[in-house]
Amino acid sequence: MRHSAPSASRSRRQRRGPAPRPPDAPAGDPPRGDPARADAPGPDGPRRAVAPGRQRWQQLPYAIALCGLALALVWMRQSGQNVRGGTLAVAGVLFVAALARLALPERRAGMLASRRRLADVAVLTALGTGLLVAGLMLPAQH
Repeated sequence: MRHSAPSASRSRRQRRGPAPRPPDAPAGDPPRGDPARADAPGPDGPRRAVAPGRQRWQQLPYAIALCGLALALVWMRQSGQNVRGGTLAVAGVLFVAALARLALPERRAGMLASRRRLADVAVLTALGTGLLVAGLMLPAQH
């Protein structure tokens, strides 16, 4: 038996166009509800403008993880005898990134947040564990 009432999911999926421009609005201003405006209401209410400097700091955990990874790779490349230490360093960087993703809120995690929190932490921890095991199994070079 089908009900004639529209489902809630259907109303959420429908997108509305921009609100019509009031007749007394100046010609240069974008219409209300325009996504280009920082104060235009979004699907979850009014949006706040993000300062450019604040957005840079939001990516700090990701930048630290990338720098640590780059340093570990350079360390391995400098001399072929540091493969074990470099592998362990990369594993450590992945564990620190997983901890940062677990501890930081969504808006502060930056690009470390690509999926749900537990999925990100599980992937980073699994990769770190795999590299830790591989690094411990490598023979020590003299």
